[in-house]
Amino acid sequence: MPQPGESRRRAAGRSALRTVGRVLVVWAVSSATLALLAGILPDFTIEAPGGDSPTRIALTAGAGAGAFGVLSALVWPLLVRALLLVPALLLGALVFFLNGSLLLIALRLVPDGRGEVAPATAVVIAAVMSAASSATSTALAVRDDAVYGRRLARLAGRRRRHAGDPPPPTAPGTVFLQLDGVGHDVLHDALTCTPPAMPTVAHWLGGTHRLTPWRTDWSSQTGASQLAILQGSNHDVPAFRWYEKETGQVMVCNRPSSAAELERRAVARTGSPGLLASDGASRGNLFSGGAEQSALVMSVAVRAGTFNRPRSGYFAYFSDPANAVRTAWSFSAEVGREILESSAARIRGDRPRIKRGGLYPLLRAFATVVERDVAVAAVIGDMLAGRSAVYADLVAYDEVAHHSGPYSKDARKVLTRLDGSVRMIADAARYAPRPYRIVLLSDHGQSGGETFEGAYGVRLRELVRSGCGLVEHGRRARGKGGAEARTAARAALRRPERGRRAEEAECAGPTSEPIVLASGNLGLVTFPDIGGRATLEEIRRRSPDLLDLLTGHPGIGFVLVNSAERGPLVLGPGGGEHEVATGRVVGPDPLAPFGEGAAAAVLRTDGFPHVADLMINSACDPVTGAVYAFEEQAGSHGGLGGPQSRPFLLHPAELPLPEEPLTGAEALHSLFGGWLAGPRAEPDRDPLPPARDGSRTPSSTLG
Repeated sequence: MPQPGESRRRAAGRSALRTVGRVLVVWAVSSATLALLAGILPDFTIEAPGGDSPTRIALTAGAGAGAFGVLSALVWPLLVRALLLVPALLLGALVFFLNGSLLLIALRLVPDGRGEVAPATAVVIAAVMSAASSATSTALAVRDDAVYGRRLARLAGRRRRHAGDPPPPTAPGTVFLQLDGVGHDVLHDALTCTPPAMPTVAHWLGGTHRLTPWRTDWSSQTGASQLAILQGSNHDVPAFRWYEKETGQVMVCNRPSSAAELERRAVARTGSPGLLASDGASRGNLFSGGAEQSALVMSVAVRAGTFNRPRSGYFAYFSDPANAVRTAWSFSAEVGREILESSAARIRGDRPRIKRGGLYPLLRAFATVVERDVAVAAVIGDMLAGRSAVYADLVAYDEVAHHSGPYSKDARKVLTRLDGSVRMIADAARYAPRPYRIVLLSDHGQSGGETFEGAYGVRLRELVRSGCGLVEHGRRARGKGGAEARTAARAALRRPERGRRAEEAECAGPTSEPIVLASGNLGLVTFPDIGGRATLEEIRRRSPDLLDLLTGHPGIGFVLVNSAERGPLVLGPGGGEHEVATGRVVGPDPLAPFGEGAAAAVLRTDGFPHVADLMINSACDPVTGAVYAFEEQAGSHGGLGGPQSRPFLLHPAELPLPEEPLTGAEALHSLFGGWLAGPRAEPDRDPLPPARDGSRTPSSTLG
């Protein structure tokens, strides 16, 4: 019988032979790819001017492919790390030129100088060779769990564990994946249709996971929801953007400086660093949650000493040139998909019709491809590193639904691609040093409907100015598509953020004139020359027609204003009034169409220090849930009305829920904090989501 030491040596020998075999196969495929491209491309040759024998050509191709492979393995990681000083969004584009440069150097090393290629062609050849070698390596590794796990670790930029490292924890870690903007009903339809639009997640539903809705605050948008979930408080976040009188500045939730300030305020209010403070990681979010490990996070992008941190996720991803190739092809395909889909929408005459030209196709591709791929790779790396909690935001659906509508075919296709990302993360959990529970959630939903301007031919700003007796001046400021993706792209490019007063300047003239801002179907009106919060009585003395004009408009559901005599007061159509502090209603209740909990949400916001002088919520169709966005959006969120206030939580079945409904994003912070704190029950291992080959894998833990 072989001794234990001999068995280990034999096993090591077999592993070494398999590794050598894989290297030889990849080398052969790369050589064949190089030879084939030399025969196809007119300005690329690997033979002498007088011709060579097939054997000589094969040897030349092998030498060129081998040199390219060695240079890629040794030089590439160093180049990418040096490029952390380059704006992150440009890194993916530079990958191709650097990869082509490595191929040019490799061909210079071919004996007798037979390798000749034009520089532009070298870029194409290098991309094809990287893709071919990566596909071959993955195909060979897919049946070998140990090799596949090491490959995942390398692609994610994580080192392998070594003898002497502390043992990995046995308690399950938790991965929170935020599918931005996906409402409960949208997800339910995607999981229960035939065939399901999200087959991986559909397999979990009813087995390992449970689906439940929760209710947002009045400000149903990522800034308010995610700040509460990650930092524990969204106090004084009345909307996505708002004006602060004492500083004369506009706060915007996804602007790096604003996000940093909001996080600072939340930490000061709660006294806690955040949900992820204990060995956590924050990926692609607006806020850090107190995580030491953060990448692509807005609130840390402006911190001193974090120059490279926001782009570290890009390095981890682009350190493999094959990733850059795959993402670039997907990026190009997404741009083409957007152009085709927007053209088809114009031909069909879809309403509302949202402008989708200019830079929007590129911004959509950045949000749905680049941000997604980098965030998924970062999450996989966090799991392989054994982190206790990971929170990542996948923004693809939200970006597309804003322009195509939350129930559109375009948005449904994005859900299918997001399912693939979830599948990849679930599969990678098999190779993590600890079991993982995967929680899916959304920060808000989206409500469809015609835009306010499209339905009534007037913008909210124009209506407010008319009610104040002011004449519209200057050119109309056109809304820009892809606003959230635009801000993320500017951060990735290291472009300076727009001046904090710039948005105010677009919305107001002299300081005596009202400032009108929009957050989906929620409008905010501020009178900057009135100290403190303007009262109902002051506004009526100043602009007697304004409130009647607003509440009498068919596109406006209600207006919140503070009365010096009656306290916070909601005004609505038909002379309806609702005193939210006392509950007293006069006439038709303006909040009735917005469902149970609307009054409590409005009353809470009324207590914020920076609530606007007037908070205007659009009307809502009680049957369809359609609202009128004050921005140029086919699907909107930010206020009350329709599915936007009803996001979802899909959680492992063994994790407990409170008996009462989940209301407000701060309730999710408390719930998730309890899950992370314990007790740490062993996760249910049967049934399990399928492994890559369709089998049930005991080493995978998804709750």
